[in-house]
Amino acid sequence: MLDQFEETENPPAKTPPKRSRVRRTLAVLLALVVLVVVGGGAAYLLFLNNTVSKNVKHQSLLPTPGVSGAEPAPTKKAAAKEAQNILFIGSDARAGLAGARSDVIVLMHIAGDRKTVTLVHFPRDLYVSVPGHGKDKINAAFAYGGAPLLVQTLQDLVGVPVDHVAIVDFEGFQNMTDAVGGVNVYVEEPSSNSGYTYSKGYQQMGGAEALAFVRERKDLSEGDISRGRRQQAFIKALMLKSLSRSVLTNPVTLAKFVDAGTANLTVDDAFTVSKMRSEAASLRSLRGRDIAFVTAPFTGFGTSPVGASIDIVDEPGMRTLGEALQNDAMGTYQDVTHTP
Repeated sequence: MLDQFEETENPPAKTPPKRSRVRRTLAVLLALVVLVVVGGGAAYLLFLNNTVSKNVKHQSLLPTPGVSGAEPAPTKKAAAKEAQNILFIGSDARAGLAGARSDVIVLMHIAGDRKTVTLVHFPRDLYVSVPGHGKDKINAAFAYGGAPLLVQTLQDLVGVPVDHVAIVDFEGFQNMTDAVGGVNVYVEEPSSNSGYTYSKGYQQMGGAEALAFVRERKDLSEGDISRGRRQQAFIKALMLKSLSRSVLTNPVTLAKFVDAGTANLTVDDAFTVSKMRSEAASLRSLRGRDIAFVTAPFTGFGTSPVGASIDIVDEPGMRTLGEALQNDAMGTYQDVTHTP
């Protein structure tokens, strides 16, 4: 069973893609994938299952129609009946707490045939319509009404139902990196910050070094866009390492990774551990090249009526993205990238 996950941990260096921003979200799903592909015995699998059940917290994160003005979720089209849309949120405060800002907003679209996954990053300054609050930055939806209002905002924006929600903080990524003994990350743009030096090419990083790497923005040539590419490269590196033979065949390492990946995870009430495990099992044949990255389309930058910096939505582009999601046709969507 492990052979299907074989992937070179030190691929030849090549020029990384020049577009797209994506944030730190995939690692949570990876922990769940690892949980179901472990080749150990039933007792060890039970131990991992108990770890996940103990760690994962459940909250009411999806909107309830009729409550606080919430509308019913969009109906799935026949073509997308088997597809899943999972919203990952990284918050700057306790999970689900209204008043906090959502630093990370990524919609994970899992194709109905389970052969591909697309991560759609919604920049936090995207200027959109927030139900009941007029136009504002998309991350303000979380501040106004927590995860349920953010879900409503996204559903209105792209026209697809959000099936599940997961909230995670950034500490989990550092812990997962250390749990697997570090990751080999592609450095596109050299820099020095927080006591670390990053040289162009592949570089082995521990958790603290990787955290500094993906947080750097001010000294990079394109600011937040360059930071987004760094985060994309890190996500890919962590994914490959977590599915490598050295992790999957080491019970101690695997247990640490699963524990780190779920210790800071909150999901909606309907996303049971059994459902998470089933979804992860359906993705067991997924490889790095099957993961695509998309940035929600915007035309440029501007200033809101109250003087805030905003990202201006590309309305035609957003409709195109919505149609691809609604019809489970992300394979035909043009503006996608893959990491090295």
